[in-house]
Amino acid sequence: MEIIIGLIIIAIGSFGQSSSYVPINKVKKWSWESFWLVQGIFAWLVFPFLGALLAIPDNCSLIDLWSAGGAWEAIVYGILWGVGGLTFGLSMRYLGVALGQSIALGTCAGFGTLFPAVFSGSDLLHGDGLTLLIGVCITLAGIAIIGYAGSLRAQNMTEEEKRAAIKDFALTKGLLVALLAGVMSACFNLGLEAGTPIVEKTKQLGASDLFAQNPVTFLVTIGGFITNVTYCLFQNIKNKTGKDYFSVPNHVLLNNLLFCALAGILWYSQFFGLGMGKSFFANSPVMLAFSWSILMSLNVIFSNIWGILLKEWKGVQQKTITVLICGMAVLIFSLLFPNLL
Repeated sequence: MEIIIGLIIIAIGSFGQSSSYVPINKVKKWSWESFWLVQGIFAWLVFPFLGALLAIPDNCSLIDLWSAGGAWEAIVYGILWGVGGLTFGLSMRYLGVALGQSIALGTCAGFGTLFPAVFSGSDLLHGDGLTLLIGVCITLAGIAIIGYAGSLRAQNMTEEEKRAAIKDFALTKGLLVALLAGVMSACFNLGLEAGTPIVEKTKQLGASDLFAQNPVTFLVTIGGFITNVTYCLFQNIKNKTGKDYFSVPNHVLLNNLLFCALAGILWYSQFFGLGMGKSFFANSPVMLAFSWSILMSLNVIFSNIWGILLKEWKGVQQKTITVLICGMAVLIFSLLFPNLL
Protein backbone atom coordinates (compact mmCIF):
# COMPACT_ATOMS: atom_id res chain seq x y z
CA MET A 1 0.00 0.00 0.00
CA GLU A 2 2.83 2.43 0.79
CA ILE A 3 4.37 1.83 -2.65
CA ILE A 4 1.00 2.51 -4.30
CA ILE A 5 0.66 5.77 -2.35
CA GLY A 6 4.17 6.78 -3.40
CA LEU A 7 3.40 6.03 -7.06
CA ILE A 8 0.19 8.09 -6.90
CA ILE A 9 2.04 11.08 -5.42
CA ILE A 10 4.77 10.89 -8.08
CA ALA A 11 2.07 10.55 -10.76
CA ILE A 12 0.34 13.72 -9.56
CA GLY A 13 3.61 15.63 -9.74
CA SER A 14 4.35 14.13 -13.15
CA PHE A 15 0.99 15.26 -14.46
CA GLY A 16 1.84 18.77 -13.30
CA GLN A 17 5.18 18.72 -15.13
CA SER A 18 3.65 17.38 -18.32
CA SER A 19 1.08 20.15 -18.17
CA SER A 20 3.65 22.89 -17.59
CA TYR A 21 4.21 23.57 -21.30
CA VAL A 22 0.52 24.23 -21.99
CA PRO A 23 0.63 27.78 -20.50
CA ILE A 24 3.22 28.71 -23.16
CA ASN A 25 0.38 29.27 -25.61
CA LYS A 26 -1.15 31.84 -23.27
CA VAL A 27 1.95 34.06 -23.08
CA LYS A 28 1.62 37.01 -25.44
CA LYS A 29 4.12 39.25 -27.24
CA TRP A 30 7.19 37.71 -25.61
CA SER A 31 10.01 35.86 -27.34
CA TRP A 32 10.89 32.31 -26.32
CA GLU A 33 13.92 33.42 -24.29
CA SER A 34 11.89 36.01 -22.39
CA PHE A 35 9.21 33.52 -21.46
CA TRP A 36 11.77 30.85 -20.56
CA LEU A 37 13.66 33.18 -18.22
CA VAL A 38 10.58 34.46 -16.37
CA GLN A 39 9.00 31.03 -15.92
CA GLY A 40 12.43 29.82 -14.81
CA ILE A 41 12.49 32.35 -11.98
CA PHE A 42 9.33 30.73 -10.65
CA ALA A 43 10.27 27.13 -11.53
CA TRP A 44 13.90 27.12 -10.35
CA LEU A 45 14.00 29.76 -7.62
CA VAL A 46 10.68 30.85 -6.11
CA PHE A 47 8.84 27.55 -5.71
CA PRO A 48 11.92 25.38 -4.90
CA PHE A 49 12.80 27.92 -2.18
CA LEU A 50 9.29 27.70 -0.74
CA GLY A 51 9.48 23.91 -0.91
CA ALA A 52 12.84 23.93 0.89
CA LEU A 53 11.36 26.03 3.70
CA LEU A 54 8.99 23.15 4.49
CA ALA A 55 11.98 20.98 5.40
CA ILE A 56 13.77 23.36 7.77
CA PRO A 57 13.63 22.02 11.37
CA ASP A 58 13.22 24.36 14.33
CA ASN A 59 16.26 26.48 15.24
CA CYS A 60 17.91 25.66 11.91
CA SER A 61 18.47 27.29 8.51
CA LEU A 62 19.07 26.18 4.95
CA ILE A 63 22.76 27.07 5.33
CA ASP A 64 23.00 24.75 8.33
CA LEU A 65 21.48 21.91 6.33
CA TRP A 66 23.64 22.55 3.27
CA SER A 67 26.78 22.42 5.44
CA ALA A 68 26.29 18.66 5.80
CA GLY A 69 28.15 18.14 2.53
CA GLY A 70 27.45 17.76 -1.16
CA ALA A 71 26.01 21.23 -1.68
CA TRP A 72 28.55 22.42 -4.24
CA GLU A 73 28.39 19.13 -6.12
CA ALA A 74 24.61 19.46 -6.31
CA ILE A 75 24.92 22.98 -7.75
CA VAL A 76 27.51 21.88 -10.33
CA TYR A 77 25.30 19.01 -11.45
CA GLY A 78 22.49 21.55 -11.58
CA ILE A 79 24.51 23.74 -13.93
CA LEU A 80 25.04 20.73 -16.21
CA TRP A 81 21.36 19.86 -15.93
CA GLY A 82 20.61 23.45 -16.97
CA VAL A 83 22.02 22.66 -20.40
CA GLY A 84 19.51 19.83 -20.59
CA GLY A 85 16.75 22.17 -19.48
CA LEU A 86 17.55 24.61 -22.27
CA THR A 87 17.67 21.98 -24.97
CA PHE A 88 14.61 20.31 -23.45
CA GLY A 89 12.60 23.42 -24.18
CA LEU A 90 13.97 23.49 -27.72
CA SER A 91 13.00 19.84 -28.25
CA MET A 92 9.37 20.82 -27.52
CA ARG A 93 9.73 23.59 -30.06
CA TYR A 94 11.02 21.34 -32.85
CA LEU A 95 9.17 18.08 -32.11
CA GLY A 96 6.11 19.07 -30.13
CA VAL A 97 5.12 18.15 -26.57
CA ALA A 98 4.53 14.45 -27.24
CA LEU A 99 7.55 13.37 -29.28
CA GLY A 100 9.96 15.95 -27.82
CA GLN A 101 9.32 14.92 -24.23
CA SER A 102 9.31 11.22 -25.13
CA ILE A 103 12.81 11.22 -26.64
CA ALA A 104 14.35 13.59 -24.11
CA LEU A 105 12.76 11.97 -21.07
CA GLY A 106 13.56 8.47 -22.28
CA THR A 107 17.24 9.27 -22.53
CA CYS A 108 17.06 11.06 -19.20
CA ALA A 109 15.36 8.06 -17.57
CA GLY A 110 18.08 5.65 -18.65
CA PHE A 111 21.13 7.71 -17.80
CA GLY A 112 19.59 9.30 -14.70
CA THR A 113 18.75 5.91 -13.19
CA LEU A 114 21.87 3.95 -14.12
CA PHE A 115 24.55 6.60 -13.52
CA PRO A 116 24.01 6.77 -9.72
CA ALA A 117 23.98 2.97 -9.51
CA VAL A 118 27.20 2.67 -11.51
CA PHE A 119 28.93 5.45 -9.56
CA SER A 120 28.01 3.78 -6.26
CA GLY A 121 29.51 0.48 -7.41
CA SER A 122 26.25 -1.47 -7.71
CA ASP A 123 26.36 -4.82 -9.49
CA LEU A 124 23.94 -4.46 -12.41
CA LEU A 125 24.23 -8.11 -13.40
CA HIS A 126 22.90 -9.70 -10.21
CA GLY A 127 20.15 -9.24 -7.63
CA ASP A 128 18.56 -5.82 -7.22
CA GLY A 129 21.01 -4.31 -9.70
CA LEU A 130 19.84 -6.66 -12.42
CA THR A 131 16.20 -5.87 -11.61
CA LEU A 132 17.04 -2.18 -11.95
CA LEU A 133 18.79 -2.71 -15.28
CA ILE A 134 15.92 -4.75 -16.72
CA GLY A 135 13.42 -2.15 -15.54
CA VAL A 136 15.34 0.62 -17.28
CA CYS A 137 15.54 -1.47 -20.47
CA ILE A 138 11.77 -1.93 -20.41
CA THR A 139 11.36 1.82 -19.96
CA LEU A 140 13.67 2.56 -22.88
CA ALA A 141 11.84 -0.03 -25.02
CA GLY A 142 8.53 1.70 -24.36
CA ILE A 143 9.98 5.09 -25.22
CA ALA A 144 11.62 3.69 -28.36
CA ILE A 145 8.22 2.43 -29.49
CA ILE A 146 6.77 5.89 -28.91
CA GLY A 147 9.67 7.38 -30.85
CA TYR A 148 8.85 5.00 -33.71
CA ALA A 149 5.27 6.23 -33.61
CA GLY A 150 6.65 9.75 -33.94
CA SER A 151 8.68 8.81 -37.00
CA LEU A 152 5.59 7.22 -38.58
CA ARG A 153 3.71 10.42 -37.95
CA ALA A 154 6.43 12.44 -39.68
CA GLN A 155 6.43 10.10 -42.69
CA ASN A 156 2.67 10.28 -43.14
CA MET A 157 2.28 14.05 -42.86
CA THR A 158 2.85 16.72 -45.44
CA GLU A 159 5.05 19.69 -44.61
CA GLU A 160 1.91 21.83 -44.31
CA GLU A 161 0.35 19.41 -41.85
CA LYS A 162 3.54 19.29 -39.78
CA ARG A 163 3.69 23.06 -39.58
CA ALA A 164 0.01 23.23 -38.66
CA ALA A 165 0.53 20.87 -35.72
CA ILE A 166 3.95 22.18 -34.67
CA LYS A 167 5.00 25.59 -35.97
CA ASP A 168 8.79 24.98 -35.99
CA PHE A 169 8.73 21.23 -36.70
CA ALA A 170 12.20 19.89 -37.63
CA LEU A 171 12.64 16.13 -37.12
CA THR A 172 16.43 15.71 -37.48
CA LYS A 173 17.33 18.84 -35.53
CA GLY A 174 14.69 18.02 -32.93
CA LEU A 175 15.95 14.47 -32.37
CA LEU A 176 19.54 15.63 -31.85
CA VAL A 177 18.45 18.35 -29.46
CA ALA A 178 16.17 15.94 -27.56
CA LEU A 179 18.96 13.37 -27.14
CA LEU A 180 21.33 16.03 -25.80
CA ALA A 181 18.58 17.26 -23.50
CA GLY A 182 18.06 13.77 -22.11
CA VAL A 183 21.72 13.06 -21.38
CA MET A 184 22.31 16.40 -19.67
CA SER A 185 18.98 16.33 -17.83
CA ALA A 186 20.09 13.10 -16.15
CA CYS A 187 22.49 15.26 -14.12
CA PHE A 188 19.52 16.38 -12.02
CA ASN A 189 19.29 12.97 -10.39
CA LEU A 190 23.06 12.93 -9.91
CA GLY A 191 22.68 16.24 -8.10
CA LEU A 192 20.02 14.75 -5.83
CA GLU A 193 22.30 11.80 -5.08
CA ALA A 194 25.22 14.14 -4.32
CA GLY A 195 23.06 15.86 -1.72
CA THR A 196 22.30 12.67 0.23
CA PRO A 197 24.20 13.92 3.35
CA ILE A 198 21.91 16.96 3.41
CA VAL A 199 18.81 14.76 3.26
CA GLU A 200 20.13 12.59 6.10
CA LYS A 201 20.92 15.61 8.27
CA THR A 202 17.50 17.09 7.56
CA LYS A 203 15.85 13.90 8.80
CA GLN A 204 18.13 13.64 11.83
CA LEU A 205 17.14 17.15 12.92
CA GLY A 206 13.49 16.18 12.92
CA ALA A 207 12.15 17.30 9.55
CA SER A 208 9.40 15.27 7.91
CA ASP A 209 10.58 12.58 5.51
CA LEU A 210 8.03 13.93 3.03
CA PHE A 211 10.01 17.15 2.52
CA ALA A 212 13.57 16.08 3.37
CA GLN A 213 14.73 16.12 -0.28
CA ASN A 214 13.49 19.67 -0.95
CA PRO A 215 16.64 21.53 0.24
CA VAL A 216 18.76 19.48 -2.19
CA THR A 217 16.28 20.02 -5.02
CA PHE A 218 16.65 23.76 -4.45
CA LEU A 219 20.43 23.52 -4.79
CA VAL A 220 20.14 21.68 -8.11
CA THR A 221 17.62 24.16 -9.49
CA ILE A 222 19.87 27.05 -8.45
CA GLY A 223 22.58 25.54 -10.64
CA GLY A 224 20.11 25.12 -13.47
CA PHE A 225 18.97 28.71 -13.14
CA ILE A 226 22.57 29.94 -13.49
CA THR A 227 22.84 28.21 -16.87
CA ASN A 228 19.44 29.31 -18.10
CA VAL A 229 19.62 32.94 -17.04
CA THR A 230 23.01 33.27 -18.75
CA TYR A 231 21.69 31.86 -22.01
CA CYS A 232 18.39 33.75 -21.97
CA LEU A 233 19.99 37.13 -21.27
CA PHE A 234 22.50 36.44 -24.05
CA GLN A 235 19.61 35.74 -26.41
CA ASN A 236 17.80 38.86 -25.21
CA ILE A 237 20.85 40.93 -26.15
CA LYS A 238 21.53 39.08 -29.40
CA ASN A 239 17.92 39.19 -30.62
CA LYS A 240 17.19 42.60 -29.07
CA THR A 241 14.28 41.12 -27.14
CA GLY A 242 15.22 42.57 -23.76
CA LYS A 243 12.47 45.13 -24.22
CA ASP A 244 9.89 42.32 -24.03
CA TYR A 245 9.64 42.65 -20.27
CA PHE A 246 8.78 46.34 -20.30
CA SER A 247 7.20 47.15 -23.66
CA VAL A 248 3.93 45.23 -23.27
CA PRO A 249 0.79 46.81 -21.78
CA ASN A 250 0.15 46.24 -18.09
CA HIS A 251 -2.65 43.75 -18.65
CA VAL A 252 -0.41 41.70 -20.99
CA LEU A 253 2.43 41.83 -18.46
CA LEU A 254 0.11 40.59 -15.71
CA ASN A 255 -1.20 37.85 -18.01
CA ASN A 256 2.32 36.71 -18.86
CA LEU A 257 3.50 36.74 -15.25
CA LEU A 258 0.51 34.67 -14.13
CA PHE A 259 1.00 32.05 -16.83
CA CYS A 260 4.75 31.96 -16.21
CA ALA A 261 4.04 31.38 -12.51
CA LEU A 262 1.57 28.64 -13.42
CA ALA A 263 4.13 26.99 -15.70
CA GLY A 264 6.72 27.28 -12.94
CA ILE A 265 4.70 25.65 -10.18
CA LEU A 266 3.49 22.90 -12.52
CA TRP A 267 7.07 22.16 -13.54
CA TYR A 268 8.35 22.12 -9.95
CA SER A 269 5.54 19.81 -8.83
CA GLN A 270 7.34 16.82 -10.39
CA PHE A 271 10.29 17.08 -8.00
CA PHE A 272 8.15 18.08 -5.05
CA GLY A 273 6.10 14.94 -5.73
CA LEU A 274 9.22 12.84 -6.33
CA GLY A 275 10.63 13.72 -2.92
CA MET A 276 7.34 12.95 -1.19
CA GLY A 277 6.80 9.74 -3.16
CA LYS A 278 10.28 8.39 -2.42
CA SER A 279 9.59 8.66 1.30
CA PHE A 280 7.07 5.82 0.85
CA PHE A 281 9.72 3.61 -0.82
CA ALA A 282 11.97 3.47 2.25
CA ASN A 283 11.51 -0.30 2.61
CA SER A 284 12.13 -1.02 -1.07
CA PRO A 285 15.69 -0.22 -2.25
CA VAL A 286 14.81 -1.18 -5.83
CA MET A 287 11.88 1.23 -5.96
CA LEU A 288 14.07 3.97 -4.49
CA ALA A 289 16.70 3.43 -7.18
CA PHE A 290 14.04 3.12 -9.87
CA SER A 291 12.06 6.20 -8.75
CA TRP A 292 13.78 8.50 -11.26
CA SER A 293 12.86 6.21 -14.14
CA ILE A 294 9.30 6.01 -12.81
CA LEU A 295 9.01 9.80 -12.87
CA MET A 296 10.36 10.03 -16.41
CA SER A 297 8.05 7.23 -17.62
CA LEU A 298 5.03 8.98 -16.17
CA ASN A 299 6.16 12.25 -17.73
CA VAL A 300 6.26 10.55 -21.13
CA ILE A 301 2.82 9.01 -20.66
CA PHE A 302 1.20 12.28 -19.61
CA SER A 303 3.03 14.32 -22.25
CA ASN A 304 1.66 12.05 -24.97
CA ILE A 305 -1.83 12.38 -23.54
CA TRP A 306 -1.37 16.16 -23.81
CA GLY A 307 -0.04 15.68 -27.33
CA ILE A 308 -3.26 13.92 -28.28
CA LEU A 309 -5.39 16.61 -26.62
CA LEU A 310 -3.44 19.34 -28.41
CA LYS A 311 -4.04 17.52 -31.71
CA GLU A 312 -0.35 16.94 -32.42
CA TRP A 313 -1.32 13.46 -33.64
CA LYS A 314 -4.25 14.67 -35.73
CA GLY A 315 -4.49 13.13 -39.20
CA VAL A 316 -2.10 10.20 -38.60
CA GLN A 317 -2.94 6.65 -39.62
CA GLN A 318 -4.52 4.14 -37.26
CA LYS A 319 -1.26 2.13 -37.25
CA THR A 320 0.58 5.11 -35.79
CA ILE A 321 -1.94 5.50 -32.97
CA THR A 322 -1.74 1.75 -32.27
CA VAL A 323 2.06 1.91 -32.01
CA LEU A 324 1.77 4.93 -29.71
CA ILE A 325 -0.66 3.13 -27.40
CA CYS A 326 1.59 0.04 -27.34
CA GLY A 327 4.53 2.19 -26.29
CA MET A 328 2.52 3.76 -23.48
CA ALA A 329 1.39 0.29 -22.34
CA VAL A 330 5.02 -0.87 -22.13
CA LEU A 331 5.84 2.20 -20.03
CA ILE A 332 2.97 1.45 -17.66
CA PHE A 333 4.28 -2.11 -17.31
CA SER A 334 7.74 -0.73 -16.49
CA LEU A 335 6.23 1.05 -13.46
CA LEU A 336 4.93 -2.24 -12.09
CA PHE A 337 7.87 -4.47 -13.04
CA PRO A 338 10.09 -3.93 -9.94
CA ASN A 339 7.27 -5.24 -7.71
CA LEU A 340 6.57 -8.34 -9.75
CA LEU A 341 9.82 -10.10 -8.82
